[in-house]
Amino acid sequence: MDHQLDRTAEAVATSSAHADGRAGTFSITQLAEEFSLTTRAIRFYEDKGLLKPERQGQTRIYHPRDRARLILIVRGRLVGLALSEIKEILSLYDLEDGCETQNRVAIDKFKRRIASLEKQRKEIELQITTLKESCARLESTLQGQMAQALVDAKKRPRVTKSQPATAAAKTSAATA
Repeated sequence: MDHQLDRTAEAVATSSAHADGRAGTFSITQLAEEFSLTTRAIRFYEDKGLLKPERQGQTRIYHPRDRARLILIVRGRLVGLALSEIKEILSLYDLEDGCETQNRVAIDKFKRRIASLEKQRKEIELQITTLKESCARLESTLQGQMAQALVDAKKRPRVTKSQPATAAAKTSAATA
């Protein structure tokens, strides 16, 4: 996962320049806008140790590596990885083993997530099937109830406008 950091960071560094002359750095606001995140979310990722921007007083300065890490954090969150899992994967970047350990851990976590999602899909499909069957059964019951209501309505004597209400009441009492 983080193996992409160097390539992403290099691409960002060569294509990024700011109006204030700082090439290849970003403000928290710029990253928030680019990734459709809040600055609070980025600070949260920083608090969790996922990002480590440079500080100049109160100002955070993010470098291409921070931006690349943020890309991977956002991607990890989109597929449902926990922040602790993302942090574990990112922390393996600097092992100097060519990212072999990092890639193995990432693959393991991805496969576990796939299995979890496939299990959820089966459960969702079962719930959909159950709900469809229930709807069909209830619709059939409702149609039977409506048909019975029509039969019952036809059996009841009708009140005509010429008949006074008391006469209609007497007629229905006599038929009962």
